[in-house]
Amino acid sequence: MTVIHGKTSLYGIIGDPVSHSLSPLFQNYFLEQAKQDAIYTPFHVLPDTLNLALLGLHASHIQGLNITVPHKETALALVNADNDARMIGAVNTIKRTENEWLATNTDWQGFAAVLQGVEADLSAPVLLFGAGGTAKAVIHALVQQGVQKIYICNRSSQRVEQLIHQTKKSYTIEIIELSWQQEDVSKTCKECNTIINTTSIGLQQNDTFPFTITGKGVAIDAVYKPSGNTAFTLAATAGGYITTDGLPMLIAQGVASFAFWHHDTMQSGHLNLPDKLESLHWVERQLARQPLDLPGWGT
Repeated sequence: MTVIHGKTSLYGIIGDPVSHSLSPLFQNYFLEQAKQDAIYTPFHVLPDTLNLALLGLHASHIQGLNITVPHKETALALVNADNDARMIGAVNTIKRTENEWLATNTDWQGFAAVLQGVEADLSAPVLLFGAGGTAKAVIHALVQQGVQKIYICNRSSQRVEQLIHQTKKSYTIEIIELSWQQEDVSKTCKECNTIINTTSIGLQQNDTFPFTITGKGVAIDAVYKPSGNTAFTLAATAGGYITTDGLPMLIAQGVASFAFWHHDTMQSGHLNLPDKLESLHWVERQLARQPLDLPGWGT
């Protein structure tokens, strides 16, 4: 356990709400394993105080922050973001320099790692539920992994149209709106070997996924539950898919955030990157849940 004193560095996560976040659990584990004199803590920041909070946290010499809902897109205008974050339109990781916050988006890196972990067949089209900020990061990851065609299904058609318009300005892929109807979802599932949920369905205790989804391949949820069973994964398992909830994505983006904050120390050879698989299994043990099978990560 880290003994806090005058030279202890501070990292954290800002969001509203933030008390539910698992990030302090595994980020402090990363710091402890790396023998860093640092701690990671949550900061509850309301939307109308984001700019003030970022100024105050910078002035207080906080070394790095994760940014979660609802601040990922709003924060983009308040930091110096890299190309990936600007293409996605959102940031989730920032680090302090003398005069500003440097920013990136590690959500897409986390999702790309999950695609590799489940050994998704990305030669076929992909079906994506949701059109919000997480969907943008997922699309960026899919493009980087070579996907050529994406169907987007969302309750709000206007959100889909906005996302498609933004996507076509940044990427040369085929992207098609799919109606929020069972018949169209069932038909498209037969064409796709990878289906993904980025909607908020599953965050509430009694949520059920609104569609029957039947097919073959993998189903990946961005939502995570301590049990590993989300509304989407339950529906997909019943439909014949190999499933994973959002925990591997959360861990993988956390590893990427750790690398962003500690890049210089790792480059000098004085710090090793946390292992994704070992970290995932450690968190699974803390949550008393069954380990996921991710062959692309070595199991």
